[in-house]
Amino acid sequence: MFILMVVIFVLGYIAIALEHPLNVNKAASALIIGTLTWVAYMIGVQDILHLGFSRSWQEFVTLNPDAVNAHKDMVHFVGTHEVLHHLGETSKILFFLLGAMTIVEIVDQHQGFKIITDRITTDDPNKLLWIISILAFFMSAVLDNLTTTIVMVAILSKLVKDREQRWFMAAMIVLAANAGGAWSPIGDVTTIMLWIDGQVTTVNIILKVFLPSVVTLVVPLLIFTLFYKKKPIERPSMSEGEHREFTTKGERWTLLILGVSALLFVPVFKTVTHLQPYMGMLLGLGVIWVVTEIMHKIKPEEDKRRLTVAGILKKVDMPTILFFLGILMAVASLASAGQLDLLAGWLNKHVGNIYFINLIIGFLSSVVDNVPLVAGAMGMYPIMTPEMVQAAADPTYAQFFVQDGYFWEFLAYCAGTGGSLLIIGSAAGVAAMGLEKIDFIWYLKKISLLALAGYLAGAATYWLQAQILH
Repeated sequence: MFILMVVIFVLGYIAIALEHPLNVNKAASALIIGTLTWVAYMIGVQDILHLGFSRSWQEFVTLNPDAVNAHKDMVHFVGTHEVLHHLGETSKILFFLLGAMTIVEIVDQHQGFKIITDRITTDDPNKLLWIISILAFFMSAVLDNLTTTIVMVAILSKLVKDREQRWFMAAMIVLAANAGGAWSPIGDVTTIMLWIDGQVTTVNIILKVFLPSVVTLVVPLLIFTLFYKKKPIERPSMSEGEHREFTTKGERWTLLILGVSALLFVPVFKTVTHLQPYMGMLLGLGVIWVVTEIMHKIKPEEDKRRLTVAGILKKVDMPTILFFLGILMAVASLASAGQLDLLAGWLNKHVGNIYFINLIIGFLSSVVDNVPLVAGAMGMYPIMTPEMVQAAADPTYAQFFVQDGYFWEFLAYCAGTGGSLLIIGSAAGVAAMGLEKIDFIWYLKKISLLALAGYLAGAATYWLQAQILH
């Protein structure tokens, strides 16, 4: 059953990749593997846990000495403890995504993005590509790569009519958002993990990872600008409803400011309250909901249906939410049963070099979620104190694992940007895939090599920087 769980995941992953040829929505495939991996885990629970690869089970037994290796204790561990724990972790992302998508949709329905799109008048595809990519890069450092992608793709849909052009630019938004999130302590969930746990500090992660992240974005942009044939940008034609200004200028500005403020408020909320970011997102959504209810109290019934949050919620892309649920729960089962820890241990034993380990983690993060990969790496290596370094068999190697050591910084870079190699390798990519219906195979053919060039160029930049500073 231990191996069967991996087989189920791989087959499901193939079904997701072949969504369009199979004509089966990726959310359906994700939900199936998100359930079947846990079913296989539960059926073979004794054999799987007796293998000794599950760090979660070992920690559970340590905290619950009465939980011996009896079948009923193992069933309780998987069916109650692990499923609920990972469902809670997954729900944090789902509610965050739901809140962010709803806020963006509210701003869009109130024509708030028209304020921005009206100011971007260029029909030069190169110029537009650089503008949106730079915006996404810096926005994701303040917000996060997921929220940034949702906002920028919403703006992009108002600027570009041609589907192929829009897919290229949406893909570059994904690359820019992932690169921008890697160098900021609040820009990507993996960097947040390392920051909160003490492996990196705020100033150091910004100073050491900023330049590699810039290179990761600039290299694909330069290749695209210099070597790809492009045609002038044509804006999408507006429907009759979009021609009609059913919101006032004041209402558009109000909702744009409220929406952006609600998104920017999330990291502040987390810092001040120490509560999960999704709670800040839901608080912002609740405030906007109240404001719009009051604002449209005397509007015609037709406009009320279009502008109130109750009506807007019907437009939110639920298949994307369900896709996240399925894929994250499938990965969680592999993390709980021990397959991911086993993989991390293999890398440590057979690769050894910290730069190659992190490069491989980056490649793997394009296939499976980077959160459990980073969590596994954090579990493999302690934060080395000066005393621990001196006592180590190889003090030079141990120095890589001190706070702000090269291993942790490069891990933040690789885990944050490696997900761009495939469209489903990051939350930003999955969001863009859901919003723009980007085809997995199209991304693999058109974007993956560009992303790989940027990823390796950024990694080389970090290595050279480390040699110079060292």
